[in-house]
Amino acid sequence: MKINGNAIRPGNIIEHKGRLLRAVKIQATKTGKSGAYAQVELKDVRDGTKMNERFRAGETVERVRLEQKDFQFLYAEGDMLTFMDNETYEQISVHSELVGAPLPFLAEGMTVSVESYEGSPISVELPEQVTLTISEADPVVKGQTASSSYKPAVLENGVKIMVPPHIEAGTRVVVSTAEGEYVERAKD
Repeated sequence: MKINGNAIRPGNIIEHKGRLLRAVKIQATKTGKSGAYAQVELKDVRDGTKMNERFRAGETVERVRLEQKDFQFLYAEGDMLTFMDNETYEQISVHSELVGAPLPFLAEGMTVSVESYEGSPISVELPEQVTLTISEADPVVKGQTASSSYKPAVLENGVKIMVPPHIEAGTRVVVSTAEGEYVERAKD
């Protein structure tokens, strides 16, 4: 689907110069002589390289629609991750780089969303939050009960996070997969 250069929004995926690019930042600029244009920071979806491009209002670019499908994580073998389609039971293997920073939160049996373009997977999105058990937590230091004080703790997957003083080892907590930060005590 063709769109004007000034209609690109953050998160849009476009095909430009033979590459699949995701718009990261956009700055609309209007100058007196040359007219309006959009300065767009683009990131290649496949290899992660960044580039800046100027698109004038009259230029058109090809906006790409990605297919999203739910898959279940089965296992990891080296750098390769194997997922199963929840509808067809077909299995796919992708490189762990497609998951990115939230990789430590990927757990066996977890349902994830896989984005693909022309049948080729290009990204894996984990749920926004996961519930994990605290395996280690520093003891509470007496007198350190200020509401803004946090202490270090280690999750069952080995990730270190900061938690409120009342959280102890064995407590189940909700953690944000994007930031890797404590959200709340689990309600289960």
